[in-house]
Amino acid sequence: MKICVAQTRPVKGNIQKNIEHHKQLIAIAVSCKADAIIFPELSLTGYEPGLAKALATHPDDFRFDDFQKISDIHHMTIGVGVPTKNNSGICISLLLFQPQCARQIYSKRYLHQDEEAFFVSGQNISDITVKQIPLALAICYEISVPQHREAAVSSGAKIYVASVAKFVSGIDKALDSLSEIARTSSMTVLMSNCVGASDGDICAGKTSIWNEKGLLLGQLDDTHEGILLLDTDAQEVVAKYVK
Repeated sequence: MKICVAQTRPVKGNIQKNIEHHKQLIAIAVSCKADAIIFPELSLTGYEPGLAKALATHPDDFRFDDFQKISDIHHMTIGVGVPTKNNSGICISLLLFQPQCARQIYSKRYLHQDEEAFFVSGQNISDITVKQIPLALAICYEISVPQHREAAVSSGAKIYVASVAKFVSGIDKALDSLSEIARTSSMTVLMSNCVGASDGDICAGKTSIWNEKGLLLGQLDDTHEGILLLDTDAQEVVAKYVK
């Protein structure tokens, strides 16, 4: 399997512009024959809690139809970050598009204390499968929650994918945590992060991949948009930046 994580520079609050940027990155993944691509936390809006209520939408939003078409045509799983509505409030979610399948939604269950004024805990889907390989998903703060890690291990997942919006001040701790998850859980771990300004701070980039021993296989820089792709059979990583 070829799976990649994207590194984006979101345009604050502009879903349509961010969709176009996502499609550029997906095109690079398609050219690499990727089977899956996962984007950072709230990648379609930027990590902007104060705007989430106004921007929140639902999985069947017609603006996302192109993601489904690309998934169907290229047999690719695509995960994009967006705030979604449920009966209790607004969730931080990953919308998942898989070939010829109904859209699925993975919503962040464990919120950071700072997020509780803007978001509610969501329900997680069962972990997804790509090319018969089970994946466990996590959104940002969840990587630090022991119960979440334990559930990922219990699910039998071989690959752990974290969709995050980590600032410069928190990136080193996140990188250490994800390396530890890989080493102690014997899972391949991928992290998708963004760059640029977000919520009054600066996102750190450094989108990364670790092998099941916790060793870093590849990492993007802290400035540019791009993808980091892992061939799970060859254990080779390729970095591609947007020109």
